[in-house]
Amino acid sequence: MATLLENNVEGKIGTQKYLCSITWRNGTLLMDEPENVGGQNIGPDPFSTFLASLAGCTLSTLRMYIDRKGWDIPEIHISLNLSQENNSGLVTTITRDISFSNEVTPEIKERLLLIAEKCPVSKILKNQIQIDTKI
Repeated sequence: MATLLENNVEGKIGTQKYLCSITWRNGTLLMDEPENVGGQNIGPDPFSTFLASLAGCTLSTLRMYIDRKGWDIPEIHISLNLSQENNSGLVTTITRDISFSNEVTPEIKERLLLIAEKCPVSKILKNQIQIDTKI
């Protein structure tokens, strides 16, 4: 099976508690935990980075579609968060709220909601995920 990325995303952690250096094709991202859990809050935590991926993918997918349609929507805003419950198994719920700088008709809103659901990261999260780990 072919990989989606030309180069692997790679990471490392040293002795500084929770501070991770993540490298990707063009740069480095520092990830850390907030101070209230022992980190130094130098970068986003893993949950924030996870949601940032969904935010970026959703925004880019919507922008592509809006531009193709020629609609006058200069800015798209997105707000995400997540919650978890562990009743008979862990259930994670992501809330994604999308708004626009201009007034948008109900018909266009409905169409853009469908397009947001089709962003590649949404598709990954809504389907089966398998993680193969080796040491």
